[in-house]
Amino acid sequence: MKRRLVLLGAPGSGKGTQAEMITRQFGIPVTSPGAILRREKDLGTPLGQETAEVLQRGDLVSDKIIIELIEDWLRLHGGHGFVFDGFPRTLPQAESLMSILARLRTALDLAIWLEVSEQTVRDRIAGRLQCGACGFTTSVKSAKFAERPVCPYCDGPLVRRNDDDMAVLQKRLSEFETKTQPLASFYGKMSILHRIDGNRDRETVFSDISRLIEGKASA
Repeated sequence: MKRRLVLLGAPGSGKGTQAEMITRQFGIPVTSPGAILRREKDLGTPLGQETAEVLQRGDLVSDKIIIELIEDWLRLHGGHGFVFDGFPRTLPQAESLMSILARLRTALDLAIWLEVSEQTVRDRIAGRLQCGACGFTTSVKSAKFAERPVCPYCDGPLVRRNDDDMAVLQKRLSEFETKTQPLASFYGKMSILHRIDGNRDRETVFSDISRLIEGKASA
């Protein structure tokens, strides 16, 4: 089974949703730079406060900080595999990740690229809710089962993310085009890139990802 994965795609492509489904189905630890940084913010660390302001503007946190956080996380939690949600975002980050994995004497199994249209991105971002406690992501439509939407896993509050503002989204999409798109070529040359149509419902997308993880299909 493939247990070392990166999930890539534009904001709103479903990376967080699929990462959550992967860890629940296969037990592979999952994280993202955003999740690590939000924990720093919740703990009230200087790093958390500083990076929260950067993210709210729609800017990217420096590669140096991200790489250090990722390497620390891998040493603590990555021994039995990992799923990175939206990391790496830049070519230098991808190269740094390969160096980290080489030092840890392991390798990347899959780079899964969720391809979505810009309209899908805008629709999803407009209706996205996230658990303030565990980070579970859902939509306003799916959360209408309660007068006060709560997480189905930990009963935490489902709220709008600060960086889901449409003006911020446009900046994030521009960053994605210029800084993240080159990773398709980077991982393509390594023969581990698999493209999946992320415009479909989450269960259909997850079915395709599951077959990749289980080594039963190619994309």
